[in-house]
Amino acid sequence: MTVLYILVPIAIFLVVIAIWIFNWAVNNGQYDDLDSPAHSILFDEDDPAHLAAQGRNKPADSPDQRTAARDNEIKQTDDDRPV
Repeated sequence: MTVLYILVPIAIFLVVIAIWIFNWAVNNGQYDDLDSPAHSILFDEDDPAHLAAQGRNKPADSPDQRTAARDNEIKQTDDDRPV
């Protein structure tokens, strides 16, 4: 019976924290747009209509182009180091 004196306040405290976190999420816009992320997987990345809806002008670089660009940057910084 004495354990209830400990568990009830802990449970109430956890409920208050959960309500506070939920209110924070709602007030910060976490639940504003639930449909767009689910529907965006259905669109082609290079489609102009999809790019316009996402607010981008050109398609994202391919992973190979990003890797090559990163390798070039690393090579340039290695060349710039004093020996």
